[in-house]
Amino acid sequence: MDVSTVTPTKPPLATGPGIHEIEVAWKGRTLRAPSLEVEGKRIVVLGRWIREASVQDEEWVEGEVENPLQVVASLKQNRLKADVFTFAQKIDNTEPRHRCHMEWDNAAAVPITSYEDWWERRLPQVTRKNVRRGLKRGVTVRKVPFNDDLIQGIMSVQNESPLKQGTLNVHYGKDFATVRRDYGSFLDRSEFFGAYFGTQLIGFIKLVHIGPAASILNLSCMNSHYDKRPANVLLAKVVEHCVERRLRYLLYGKYHYGNKTSNPLTEFKRRNGFEKILIPRYYVPLTSWGRVVVALRLYRGPIGLLPGWLISILLAARSAACRSLAQLKQRDGTSSSPQENTDEDR
Repeated sequence: MDVSTVTPTKPPLATGPGIHEIEVAWKGRTLRAPSLEVEGKRIVVLGRWIREASVQDEEWVEGEVENPLQVVASLKQNRLKADVFTFAQKIDNTEPRHRCHMEWDNAAAVPITSYEDWWERRLPQVTRKNVRRGLKRGVTVRKVPFNDDLIQGIMSVQNESPLKQGTLNVHYGKDFATVRRDYGSFLDRSEFFGAYFGTQLIGFIKLVHIGPAASILNLSCMNSHYDKRPANVLLAKVVEHCVERRLRYLLYGKYHYGNKTSNPLTEFKRRNGFEKILIPRYYVPLTSWGRVVVALRLYRGPIGLLPGWLISILLAARSAACRSLAQLKQRDGTSSSPQENTDEDR
């Protein structure tokens, strides 16, 4: 489950002997959620009206749920209060293999064969020109260690603007310790790539290795250096790295989210060679309310239930409200530039 699609809950619900409350990241914030370890995986419950149980950081951990019936039995036995248990298969295992209620989820992926295949067959001409333009204008990309210098650079990138993709930037204004904690996850399987203009970090990617794939956990660039196309140069370097490591896929979140199928981020992924790959996702009801949720597919949330045209209107209204709020804060002297950063940061 993508924790960004659920609503946080306050009351502690750790009622069984094996249940513990843990900290869970949610839209740049940290919440406490009840959890239970089953089959070597930590199951967490989030949500208010629909309480969904899922594998913690499912998108970023290796392996998948092998025996959902055992997980469901453990949830009930330990009285972990949830309405629905949801889990998905991995990108290298896309044939449905469980007899549970299933819907097709999707991932944005570059199947890795060779750098030439990606460059010549997957990229449109405009993206190849952007990579060349960035290199010609002085952008260099290199693998960098996770240290204090990188954290300071990340803070400079994230503090450029209080807005990101038309909404408030949840990473804006965080202190050093918080940024270190936020970007310090999965360090044993992570690599950082920085885009530099001279000695200044103007963009970065955090890459997490997950079995035969590598997935982009964070990609963020300074909007003031957009003319140098650092995001395109970064992705070119990361694809080259994946080829050298003989990986099968480079992942970047979902290709589209719910019915929000037309947006700048999806277009950015398409122009950089990502394609949509369908992956089975399962939903197992655990309560009477859970059976209603599954029957009516309420787990899709607003962006999966509302029509695309209405989502576009609501997102435009949200962007306008966020810009107005940022301008008010700027006049009050509580923020710097209201300029928007259009690159994704997951």
